[in-house]
Amino acid sequence: MVSLDGSCLDVADTAANDAAFGRPGASRGESAFPQLRFVALVENGTHVLFGARLGGFEEGETTLAHDALPALRPGMLCLADRQFFGHALWQEAAATGADLLWRVKRNLRLPRETVLGDGSYLTTIYPSAKGRRHRVEGVRVVEYRLEGVADAEPLYRLVTTLLDPSQAPAADLAALYHERWEIEGALAELKTQLRGARVVLRSKTPELVRQEFWGLLLAHFAVRGLMHEAALRAGEDPDRLSFLHAVRVVRRKLPQFAALSPSGQAHPA
Repeated sequence: MVSLDGSCLDVADTAANDAAFGRPGASRGESAFPQLRFVALVENGTHVLFGARLGGFEEGETTLAHDALPALRPGMLCLADRQFFGHALWQEAAATGADLLWRVKRNLRLPRETVLGDGSYLTTIYPSAKGRRHRVEGVRVVEYRLEGVADAEPLYRLVTTLLDPSQAPAADLAALYHERWEIEGALAELKTQLRGARVVLRSKTPELVRQEFWGLLLAHFAVRGLMHEAALRAGEDPDRLSFLHAVRVVRRKLPQFAALSPSGQAHPA
């Protein structure tokens, strides 16, 4: 099970970075720092980020998502929030062979063509309102409410490629969708816990900003890989391990490895 989402990172305030990445507007003028935007997939169980794509602030997350989707594979179930749903992006994601469970907006026109036994229904999505004469894609819709939950929205709507309710009951899909929040935790690990107090990427040029970003992703992957190995040895769920604690353990151990020759052999005096 994987989730798709995106975020932004502040970069050093230089003319080159500003020209390459741009910066968001603010209530008074512009933001203090340029920002890069990225989109990534996360493996929900391990929080490993993969398929990441990097761009400027003005590039939308749905635009960057087109380049991230090829990382999907058959056997995966991809979760995504309503901002990503669109006919073209949905088709590209479905073409990878992965199954999809994406949230959509409440006002999206999805007529009930076939109502199924669990209350979900089959419908058809089209490339546009004008293209409704051409049948394009059949999907299953799951609608539900969260009773007794503070600040819950009146209605939640999901569309999925899992058409058989006997294999994927509507209630199970509704519960499963909220696992999408795992990527929020993974992005918080990347942006705050791994970098600590350094809230701005330090590199002064766009080329080095990109290098620093990929280095940050590699460091996150390395820590999460170690956590996964530790969880397997202890027979624990990786979710039960603290990422921040793992980062602190790695930092304490790094001086020991820095004293070793890369070849594993001491250099002659």
